[in-house]
Amino acid sequence: MFAIAGGKGGCGKTTTALGLARGLATLGDRPLVADADLDMPDLHHRAGVDHAAGVAAVAGGERPTAVAASSPRFPDIDILPCRESDTATAASAFERLHRCNRPVLLDCPAGASPAAAAPLRAADRTVLVSTPDEQSLQDTAKTAAMARQLDAPPALLVLVRSAGRVDPSPLFDCRRVVHVPRLPSPPLRTDESAARYLNGAKILSKRNT
Repeated sequence: MFAIAGGKGGCGKTTTALGLARGLATLGDRPLVADADLDMPDLHHRAGVDHAAGVAAVAGGERPTAVAASSPRFPDIDILPCRESDTATAASAFERLHRCNRPVLLDCPAGASPAAAAPLRAADRTVLVSTPDEQSLQDTAKTAAMARQLDAPPALLVLVRSAGRVDPSPLFDCRRVVHVPRLPSPPLRTDESAARYLNGAKILSKRNT
């Protein structure tokens, strides 16, 4: 299970979660993307599914595959939405998701708060997401440190809106980096984004064997 995490809001975590899930689906998996951002849940909006209390249902004992919604925008990807009211039961839902026999990606809150720590604590690995500007990289480095402390070390760094000219290695002990260039909106509808996120999915697939 992978936590998709970053240091700042608006850095592209949800886009990255869906892009990597689409890449994993291309490789033959059927990934599940769960909204772990209980403060500002918007995965359902991006994926085109109802804003149902999926995380709460899983915490209550429902099978994730039974309550997840198929995304009409992204074939072969299932979406588990959440609501702000799911906060009290989210940690137990993340633990149950860990037992899924398919790739699970948790779309996490930004930063290094207790809310961001809960999905990281349940995940096996973390995908860090940042823009290439210095402040975003520094904030994401703090998230990376927290991920290591919670036994979900970084497996991949995704730099969005990046021309590939920034070397993040001074801040990150993560050799696997995917640069996603600035793309027209909506970015996931382009062949370029599909190719970049497929590359990232291949890295995660190898790490998950």
